[in-house]
Amino acid sequence: MGFTFKNLTRQRAIGANSYLISNGKQRFVLDAGSNPKDKGHESLPNYAAVTPDSLDAIILTHAHHDHIGSLPVLQRMQPKTPVYMTEPTGEVGAGMLHNSVNVMTSQREELGIQEYPLFTHREIDGIKAQWFYRDLRHPFVVPDTDVECTFFDAGHIMGSVGVLMKQGGKSLFYTGDVNFEDQTITRAADFPTEPVDVLVMETTRGDYVRPEGFTRRAEKERLAKVIRETFERDGAVLMPVFALGKSQELLVMLHELWRMELIPKVPVLIGGLSAKVTVEYDRYASKTRRNYEGFQIFEDMDMLVAPRRRKKELSCSPHTIYALSSGMMSEGTVSNKFARGFLDNPRNTVAFVGYTDGATPGWRVRNGKPGEMISLDATLPEVQLNCRVESFDFSAHAPREDLVEYARKLQPKKILLVHGDEPAQDWFASALKAAMPECEVILPDPGKEIELW
Repeated sequence: MGFTFKNLTRQRAIGANSYLISNGKQRFVLDAGSNPKDKGHESLPNYAAVTPDSLDAIILTHAHHDHIGSLPVLQRMQPKTPVYMTEPTGEVGAGMLHNSVNVMTSQREELGIQEYPLFTHREIDGIKAQWFYRDLRHPFVVPDTDVECTFFDAGHIMGSVGVLMKQGGKSLFYTGDVNFEDQTITRAADFPTEPVDVLVMETTRGDYVRPEGFTRRAEKERLAKVIRETFERDGAVLMPVFALGKSQELLVMLHELWRMELIPKVPVLIGGLSAKVTVEYDRYASKTRRNYEGFQIFEDMDMLVAPRRRKKELSCSPHTIYALSSGMMSEGTVSNKFARGFLDNPRNTVAFVGYTDGATPGWRVRNGKPGEMISLDATLPEVQLNCRVESFDFSAHAPREDLVEYARKLQPKKILLVHGDEPAQDWFASALKAAMPECEVILPDPGKEIELW
């Protein structure tokens, strides 16, 4: 019997990534994410489609919440199933999941979400017994199956991978989140190029048109110019960042800009979760494939101010950079709370350096007009947007043209498009059909079973 693919997400969008691959007897789940836009059980993939105690393996590509955030819930249903990932993903992922428990516990009290927390600290500690770490480019066979898996560096964040699955002469490659360009710390993806039968590919940036002549160096220099101009008018800079990946990339980038004498030496403040993740990045500074091998952010970056336990809210000081999570300024996060006393000051600047979903406060700030009243939290008064707002392209996701070119290299018979909003997926569907007319391009609807081979 051939293998099938089922999209376990609740909609065709970026969110709770999770996919079931099965031939009836052998069953695998790729990723176990949660959707940060939704609350409670609605934030989870549709695990009702996965029979309890039925999986041969759970395979994780990396530790961002939209790929790992529901893992304890899935493992509760599959207590004997091995979970495969890289060591950095497991070590960072455990911290991310523990932080989720703290966030959910707070939201239970503040928002009255009775089902929170969806899992506990003790549960996370318990499920780690089923986590098995695998190295890059070292094939392994899932026990009691004839499926061989291999991890390849995805160039997205530390520990991120794409997954090659082989069975009976057939092959599937799942990109996870991928970047084919060097970032500041993270090196470009090191993906396989031999042909595969099926490609499951992310589509995050399908509706983004990169400006002609774009270079990362020019973008870094533009960021430096904005920082200098803000300090010249005695302002501060807020950079909403994801605690995992974007924070560490940005910190080293700021160190680079200071060493190049493009920005002055000023305090750079980060939040508590970013600090915990940065400790892990430093721990693996000489053990992972990266730029700045051996560079210790906490030891070697003079400007960094480690967070302290604060009894009161963080206050804004001029000539300071605040790299605070979350990157989308979601309600209840440090960047959201800090912005309440920041946005109305015309001397200040908000610099967005990553993705913001259209339903988040970050998107409203990013696209707001000067003087507009912005809703940062539906339970609190709106705030007037008087500060400067700038956006920069330092995405950890591949530009759409790079992904189309990669698909052409692999020459799959079928391409399944995932991890993108509908306009992004639609662009990829059109571009791939034009570039590869012999290939079947599929947009997997939630819950629908698709034959792979």
